[in-house]
Amino acid sequence: MPRNPGVTDEQIIRMYKSKMPFKKMKAVTGLSDRGIRNVIHKHGVQMNREQYSGQPRKHQVNEDFFKTWTHEMAWVLGLFVTDGHVNKQTHSIVFSQKDEQILRLIAKHMEADYVLASTGPTRLTPSLIINSKKIKNDLESLGIHPNKSMTVPFPEVPAQYLPSFIEGVIEGDGWVQRKGYVMNVTTASFHFANGLLSTFQSWELRSEITSTKNQKGNSIYRVWVKGKYDLPKLAKIIYNDATMEYSSYKKKYMSQRLNEL
Repeated sequence: MPRNPGVTDEQIIRMYKSKMPFKKMKAVTGLSDRGIRNVIHKHGVQMNREQYSGQPRKHQVNEDFFKTWTHEMAWVLGLFVTDGHVNKQTHSIVFSQKDEQILRLIAKHMEADYVLASTGPTRLTPSLIINSKKIKNDLESLGIHPNKSMTVPFPEVPAQYLPSFIEGVIEGDGWVQRKGYVMNVTTASFHFANGLLSTFQSWELRSEITSTKNQKGNSIYRVWVKGKYDLPKLAKIIYNDATMEYSSYKKKYMSQRLNEL
């Protein structure tokens, strides 16, 4: 197809960088898909597959969410490490939580459309789906891969965001005694368990790891914080300056001890 008179390479690049869909670019330039791609490749411009396909992103999300540390990002990451899943076949991640309030807050922080996976005989827990290759890649750079349960590391979280990260971890896979001074986090990853233990010990909390075997013979680790003074101290660390607006029984049980310090 011949190029429309007066249309330059520079104009085509500007159209492309402004995220004009290929369908509209074809009408303006007179070029075919291949002709437009040739111009883009000639000038070394990286192609966006969504733009090339002519299809807008179906579900919105902030694809840069995991690129910058914030308290919200650290909290969501803590939840994902414990209750999340990286899809091996597609560019998607999934958060699973019985409490939809938590899922809605995740979607709010990630500026994502609230899209739940359909439930059925094999999926009873509400699950939030996030579709993004960039987000999947960013999580992989943090050591979080498909089939992560036994291999996930304890991420290198900046110290100022550790309380928010631990808050998310406890909300994800934590258990808090209703009347007492005991809390534990369950994980199948030895590396994550040791990183969590080191964090609790750096906060001078009474903490330990125990392990059991599941039906498949794999090790399951529990990282404990116990004590009349230690559990309230943990609650003070992770909730006193918390920015996440939600209520759950775990947060309630932990927070009821704050006035005992």
